[in-house]
Amino acid sequence: MQRYFVNEQQKDQTFLLGKEDSYHIQKVMRMKVGDLIEVVYQGRVFHCLISTLFPLVIAEISSEQQEDRELSISVTLVQSLVKEQKMDYILQKATELGVCAIYPYQAERSVVKVGEKSDKKRQRWQSIVKEASEQSKRNVIPFVGDVLTLSQLCRMTNYDFCLLCTVNEKEEILKKVLSKCQKGDTMIVIVGPEGGFSEGEEEALQEVGFLPVSLGKSVLRTETASSFLLSAIRYIDME
Repeated sequence: MQRYFVNEQQKDQTFLLGKEDSYHIQKVMRMKVGDLIEVVYQGRVFHCLISTLFPLVIAEISSEQQEDRELSISVTLVQSLVKEQKMDYILQKATELGVCAIYPYQAERSVVKVGEKSDKKRQRWQSIVKEASEQSKRNVIPFVGDVLTLSQLCRMTNYDFCLLCTVNEKEEILKKVLSKCQKGDTMIVIVGPEGGFSEGEEEALQEVGFLPVSLGKSVLRTETASSFLLSAIRYIDME
């Protein structure tokens, strides 16, 4: 069943879907009045019958579903900027794996520079995670923040665990860190760009409390590192 997110509920126990979602229902899915869809409102999931198709879709509540597909550990991913295709992949997979927020980071060695296009980029990224949330049956859509600078990132330490992925094998391994996590903990993890973090970046982040962790003996691509890391967190969350 197709899932859609809405921002408000109507007084008559119906939901009015947005322009893009209505178009998807009308033209892509070619649904009809009476068809059943899933609507998510404030983390709650409802089975709804389409009562109106045009100009915007109106869905009437049939029943509420008791389900929670979210991780018990709240994970914020800080992803250093990479080329568009790789960034899209990271956003999709991070959303599917349960991340609650994603912040792009303008690393020293990031090939991509966002600049004046940051607002348009952020809108596009937020659209990608919305679609990925619908596809993966999430209860919430991850928040996509503005592109961070190093000084801004150094102030983001109000978490139970602050992790910095490093290629230094001598650092503490991820498995040992994750064994200390408990349900309800909050975590922020930073993944570097294709060229890795500069020495200055790693030093600055460690000084404010970020713990460097190794993902193993192999050097992973940045898009692989984020998926590996979130998969590991998801695995321990299943226990």
